[in-house]
Amino acid sequence: MENGENGDMGNSVDPENGETLQEKVEEQKGAVTGRKLFGTFEGVFVPTLLTILGVIMYLREGWVVGNAGLLGAWLIILIAFSITLSTGLSLSSVTTNIRIGSGGAFSVISQSLGLEVGGSIGIPLYLSQTLAVAMYIFGFRAGWRWIFPEHPAILVDLAIFFVLFIVAYISTSLSFKLQFIVLVVVASSFVSIIWAAYLGSMQEPITWWGSFEGSPETGFSGIGFWGVFAVFFPAATGIMAGANMSGELKNPRRSIPLGTISAICVSLVVYLLLALWLAASASNDELLGNYTIMVEKAAWGQLVIAGLLGATFSSALSSFVGAPRILQSLANSKILPASGWFSKRSGSGEPRNAIVFTGLIIFLALMLRSLNAIAPLITLFFLMTYAMINIIVLIEQNLQLVSFRPLFRIPRAVSFVGAIGSVFVMFIVSPVFSLLAVVVVISIHAYLLKKHLKTPFGDVRSGLFVAIAEWAAKQTYKIAPSNERTWKANLLVPVEDPNVLTGTFKLLRDITYPKGSIKLLGLTGKVDETKFFSRLTDLTESFRDSGVFSSWTIVDTAAFEKNLIVGMEALGGSFFRPRVLFINMSSFDGQYEKVKNVIRKAAERRIGILLLAIHSDAAFGREESINLWINDRSPDWDISMDLGNMDLSILISYKLKRNWKASLKMISCVRDKRNAPKAKEYLENLAEIARIPNVITEVMNGDMGSNLSRASQASINIFSMDNEIDFEFIRRAVEQTGSSCLFALDSGEENAFA
Repeated sequence: MENGENGDMGNSVDPENGETLQEKVEEQKGAVTGRKLFGTFEGVFVPTLLTILGVIMYLREGWVVGNAGLLGAWLIILIAFSITLSTGLSLSSVTTNIRIGSGGAFSVISQSLGLEVGGSIGIPLYLSQTLAVAMYIFGFRAGWRWIFPEHPAILVDLAIFFVLFIVAYISTSLSFKLQFIVLVVVASSFVSIIWAAYLGSMQEPITWWGSFEGSPETGFSGIGFWGVFAVFFPAATGIMAGANMSGELKNPRRSIPLGTISAICVSLVVYLLLALWLAASASNDELLGNYTIMVEKAAWGQLVIAGLLGATFSSALSSFVGAPRILQSLANSKILPASGWFSKRSGSGEPRNAIVFTGLIIFLALMLRSLNAIAPLITLFFLMTYAMINIIVLIEQNLQLVSFRPLFRIPRAVSFVGAIGSVFVMFIVSPVFSLLAVVVVISIHAYLLKKHLKTPFGDVRSGLFVAIAEWAAKQTYKIAPSNERTWKANLLVPVEDPNVLTGTFKLLRDITYPKGSIKLLGLTGKVDETKFFSRLTDLTESFRDSGVFSSWTIVDTAAFEKNLIVGMEALGGSFFRPRVLFINMSSFDGQYEKVKNVIRKAAERRIGILLLAIHSDAAFGREESINLWINDRSPDWDISMDLGNMDLSILISYKLKRNWKASLKMISCVRDKRNAPKAKEYLENLAEIARIPNVITEVMNGDMGSNLSRASQASINIFSMDNEIDFEFIRRAVEQTGSSCLFALDSGEENAFA
């Protein structure tokens, strides 16, 4: 059980709400009654883009160019967006690896590092998202009073607050519809700027590197590069606007990566081009002393003001809609007091209780009239969230668990840059508030640990601890248990003649590489003992040299059958024990009844079986194709967490596909042609949920035995088998497929969907 004691993910029903995996799949595809789910453009791209293109772009980018010059401004923009883009890529990667629920970043962190860590980040993230609404309202008010200076500030704040509250309370759909209008308004402001450039506004000489003179508020007493960077950086945040709506998306696994990365790239281009226009359209004095320089230099300043109002309104609305979703998700996990009340949804699927509570906090924040004292803390909580997402991906990448197989892969350098960059910016913005933010998160984590929260899903914490333990334990050749999320191919390989094992050396290596292990169990009697020990040592070293941890042991009893059973019993008490018994039929020819007995004993001890039957001529061919035979699921072909003894065969197929860089075909047979469409859909869903890309599917008419010879030629055919193995079927499978065949029996502790 190298890594999978039974985890909660093994249930076919979600323990929190009784929801089956099939229902979750349907929910991701939008088949949920009573709730409107959204696509990539309206659900992720637009809110993310409008949040990034916010008040700092309209009122502070000119000041950044005035202080840093065009090259300095471009450098600041690129550094800021490199951190944001790295985080967006990390978010995209981990999102394609999990069945993300509601709550966005909270869901991602919780499913990877547990509810305690998720809650300790999620609660400050919720408060930051909520208080950010008040800050956006203050920004809207500044633009409004530029047009109508006689309007009382408090009345403007309250008016826009109640508009936001009503829109958020009525429906998410209405919020997204309004954002399309805002998108048009913001685009119109850019048309005004482009038209000004066309008319010849870009006549000023460009200052390539600025003198960093500071701001009017400080009497232009000077400011450093990183000081200007700290002022600009919040402009590059906002990437959680779409992720926060994860529970409202038709297909979050696709929409969050595509929408988030697209919004980041588009906004980066906008910021870079806008800096060029500003540098060439205004003097340094104008850029430094006039925060509304864009209004004055645009062809129609009214459109820029409208864009400013639209951007702040949209940012406030995105946060007002997203924050209650985080709160509701926290409540669903029983993290908060009164969780039952916060978690309720209306008939249309809106979390209205959470919206009302969020509105109350925003109203109280508005009554304070200023958030300057805690504004840095808000930014820092966002940065801590970004850092944690990057750290999660970095951990998963380094653990190299088979459960981490995102459909969108990124280099380790990306998540590393995102993590280091986020922490670096935290201490650039405010070292004191950074330490305070860390203290707050640690305090919440300590509180949640005392609650002994029950997670309805597996996470990688055990994998992290096992990885640390393995480093020490492998020094003394021990093997340890874990859970489904940290499953690895840890094989127990009985060896009577080491020369026979040499022929399957590469197959064993490819099944276990990179993080599995091989325990060679020497069975004495066939080979001279001295030579036997020497050959086992050589084989063990060869496996290690090829990147797979291996060790060996000898069990000396009178007979083959007793040897194996005693070996399994002895190793069953070890800390990191092997959980899959690999039997090469070539090694035990003529001992079929004894092999049957060994398989029964292994099944009783919850040890999986891999039974290899090698084709005498074909062997493993060119290792370029794999056929995986999926058992008949008639009559309903419903997909669930219980795959009926096919988890091990699926996981081994995936391992060989990756290490061979081979094609994989899933084949199923139906006796009734009417079931063929259901079977085809089942295979496609199986590949999608198991996160195995580029799978070919085929459904044949008739039973499996009659279709063996009709299947396309493959380097290896993989089947699942029962406790009572049919050796006649094995013989026919090898003969009729014309290839070597591998038969798998689950231990009950594998999960292809984990």
